[in-house]
Amino acid sequence: MKYAVVTLSLLATTAIAQNVVPAPPNAGWRDVATADDRRRLRNRRDAWLAALRDVRDGEHRGEIVRGGPLFEPDAALPNAAPPPGDYRCRTIKLGAAQPGLLDYVAYPFFRCRIRQQRGRLQFIKLTGSQRPVGAFFPDNSRRMIFLGTLVLGDESRALRYGRDRERDMIGVLERVGERRWRIAFPYPYYESLLDVIELVPSR
Repeated sequence: MKYAVVTLSLLATTAIAQNVVPAPPNAGWRDVATADDRRRLRNRRDAWLAALRDVRDGEHRGEIVRGGPLFEPDAALPNAAPPPGDYRCRTIKLGAAQPGLLDYVAYPFFRCRIRQQRGRLQFIKLTGSQRPVGAFFPDNSRRMIFLGTLVLGDESRALRYGRDRERDMIGVLERVGERRWRIAFPYPYYESLLDVIELVPSR
């Protein structure tokens, strides 16, 4: 199914991210995450290894080598939190969730934004037909946990997290280079075994 590709204005960005993950500033991700998402996160390493094995067995094995630390499950560096600002981001889908699907799909770079709102870092994908929107929760010095939902097509507002399990997203944010981050989403609802969003600052 195809969805319209949109670009959000600053005003629309604020509106679409409003109260996506309703939680007090001192709440941890475990206080908010659904049971399904906690299970996906617990099985994160299984998703990584299965996805890498799937790609390495196919014609795109060289992409894993070229990606370097982006695709290495243990590549996280200290100081995970990225600074607020505009980013270039792209989504890479690894592993086929079922027979007949591609084991590697890399999309072009889109515009994303990280902002500080009510004491918490938020992530918003500004362009494209499938746009994750949500918040980062501290976990340890090498990772933060993303909770959010997926906005589709020309939708003007995101569903609240926890309302639709097919849209709910949980991911691990890690720094994997001097100015390079990733969000890894284990067992996304559609298509792949692992989705990785690469983030690099626009400036």
